[in-house]
Amino acid sequence: MTCQGCKNGTAFESRFSMAFQPIIDTRRREVFAHEALVRGLDGSGAVSVLSLVDPDNRYAFDQQCRVRAIELAASLFPRDRMPHLSINFMPNAVYEPRACIRQTLETARRTDFPLDRIIFEFTEVEKLDTAHLLNILRSYREIGFKTAIDDFGAGYSGLNLLTRFQPDLVKLDMDLIRGIDTDSVKQIVVSRTLDMLRELGVTAVCEGVETAGELQMLTDLGVDLIQGYYIARPTFEGLSPVPAALAA
Repeated sequence: MTCQGCKNGTAFESRFSMAFQPIIDTRRREVFAHEALVRGLDGSGAVSVLSLVDPDNRYAFDQQCRVRAIELAASLFPRDRMPHLSINFMPNAVYEPRACIRQTLETARRTDFPLDRIIFEFTEVEKLDTAHLLNILRSYREIGFKTAIDDFGAGYSGLNLLTRFQPDLVKLDMDLIRGIDTDSVKQIVVSRTLDMLRELGVTAVCEGVETAGELQMLTDLGVDLIQGYYIARPTFEGLSPVPAALAA
């Protein structure tokens, strides 16, 4: 299988690495996944790296992100209780899903990283061709990956997309979570969204949790998977420990 779009792009010349931020299962009191986040080689934020991405080199950048994330995760994750690895991908950098995934599969094979422990998440704030996106998501599911919608509730296609494809996970946008313990409107919106996701068989992740009050409210609403600075900040080329209050 060939992909002309994969061949026509330019190289991404800037080097970078990854930080990992955990997603905690508060019911099981363990790490469910670590999200790989782009960082400069010195651990600096993602902006300096992402500002160099353009339509010509985004395929190469997207491929390098996958490879670096899997290689680091394979060296850091415990093999006896392997958490998931969540990788942000750029749908507009995927031209033909089966062709563009080959380097990812080769890296997973080389590092002995199980495919069913890889989650590919995308942000719905980017305007996307729905048919193309559905082709990617269905192909990834057939291969054995898990899929996730990030920043749900902040972008273009969330509800419409859910009627056509139900990913494994949906990450609720942090603006819905911020201050939810003191905002009755947010409590209603999030509660109804959680009910809908449960009926669809989709697991909810609440990100951007920064206070004990937010965590308690989400726990009361039945949310198990939590991510945010209150739980743990990203760790450059390493893994954050589970907070003592949540540890088993």
